[in-house]
Amino acid sequence: MAESSQTARKTRRESIERLPPLMSSSISSLTEEIQCSICLEVFTDPVTTPCGHNFCKTCLNKCWDNSQTCSCPYCKETFKQRPDLKINTTLRELVDHCKNKTPEKTTEVLCDVCEERKLKALKSCLVCQSSYCETHLEPHLRVAGLKKHKLMDPVSNLEDYTCQKHERPLELFCRDDQTCVCLVCIVKDHKNHNTVPIEEESQQKKTELMKTQKDMQQMIQNRIKKIQEIKHSAEVRKGFYTELLEMMEEQQKAAEKQEQELIEELEQEITELKMRNTELEQLSHTEDHLHLLQIHSSLCSSRNTRNWPEISMKTHESLETLRRALNQLKDTIDDKLTQTVSTELKWMQQYAVDVTLDPDTAHPRLILSDDGKQVRLGDIRQKLPDKPERFDPCVNVLGKEGFSSGRFYFEVQVKGKTEWDLGVARESIHRKGPISLRPSDGYWSVALRNGDEYKAGADPRVSLSLRVKPQRVGVFVDYEEGLVCFYDAESSSHIYSFTAQSFTEKLYPYFSPYLNDGGENSSPLIITPVNYNK
Repeated sequence: MAESSQTARKTRRESIERLPPLMSSSISSLTEEIQCSICLEVFTDPVTTPCGHNFCKTCLNKCWDNSQTCSCPYCKETFKQRPDLKINTTLRELVDHCKNKTPEKTTEVLCDVCEERKLKALKSCLVCQSSYCETHLEPHLRVAGLKKHKLMDPVSNLEDYTCQKHERPLELFCRDDQTCVCLVCIVKDHKNHNTVPIEEESQQKKTELMKTQKDMQQMIQNRIKKIQEIKHSAEVRKGFYTELLEMMEEQQKAAEKQEQELIEELEQEITELKMRNTELEQLSHTEDHLHLLQIHSSLCSSRNTRNWPEISMKTHESLETLRRALNQLKDTIDDKLTQTVSTELKWMQQYAVDVTLDPDTAHPRLILSDDGKQVRLGDIRQKLPDKPERFDPCVNVLGKEGFSSGRFYFEVQVKGKTEWDLGVARESIHRKGPISLRPSDGYWSVALRNGDEYKAGADPRVSLSLRVKPQRVGVFVDYEEGLVCFYDAESSSHIYSFTAQSFTEKLYPYFSPYLNDGGENSSPLIITPVNYNK
């Protein structure tokens, strides 16, 4: 009886699966088009931004309430004034229509015992491998032997809930092997394993899923907030540069006007002087002595003209005033940018981790402190096992702990050194022979050479121009975002960032104190506790 019922169910299910899913797929595809890109759910009270994109009204208002600017979360277009959001009635009607027309995902399970007109099943029995309507379920609620059977909400695929090896209900979950088992399994194949009822494990998994969903939503909000912070920083910088250009343009126009007036005045005086010079030339050859004496004093006397050396000095002073104003504006811009970077660095420092050097990876000439926080280059090659993970001949060392997800941050003191390398490296890097510090070879680093030459290990290398010489360098990694950033932790200034990278394996903190340079570079690299910026 049970076997024939099981065969019938399988045949019925296969027939259903062969039906063309046109209506279902069409509505499913349309449902994807009517989802809010913020909450990733079907729209609730949809509104449309001036740029033409749609969001839930609550989601968009919440997004703008937490931002200093109003911009589209999808295309990032910024609006000067906060738009007056009106519900898109056409879109809302479409959403309601799709909700009403969406087909049920569950298939109705029928009673396996009913012969003519099959009724809807009320329960499925894992022991009998059959589903029963209310009438045919009655023996399971009355007969002592049947009352011990495992009943569950009706399902059409009962065989999936049964152990294929022992033909018993899958009632337990083995946490050691992460699989569902029956009572016979735990006696034979899973003896002494940690097993719990599937209901208990399911509830725990639901809790984990809820937490994961919450974390995912928080990640979405964090990224939206980060975009808003970056856009705000760009707008502030753009505003300063616009103000700078306007100021320079005004000063330029004023200077040009003054220059034109001075040129015209000079040309007028040149014309007058030429005329007087001609008169003097004629007078010097005259024989009319009386006339000469009468006009001599007027021709030789000085005219009231400008003091041109003084005018030149005032022009110079005007340029100096403009130069001072530009320098002051530049300082203001630098201060604003420093504040932005400082805020960003403070946010990154919350992901500080405790990094310790791994002696099994250290080159034989490297000397590590007992606490694993300092490394310097010694003069003697130590006799150490030539392990595959040990660097040789490059004087490098890695941190003990690797990271394959999330964010992490650490700081290293480089004070007193003329050369060093810092960054992160993937687990599969080559440890023997020459090494190329570039992302394609598994390294994301910055380096100091010759006391003042800073370079980023990109491909090709990037020369860096730093305002001050860093004494403590901060390294931040966001694994999922593919981001590696370097900061001057004391001046809160940005050094360099690798962006849009793709990480597929563990990343380890990477250090090299480099060569001693005749004692000039003998100071150690020191992993320091994070001094959180105020």
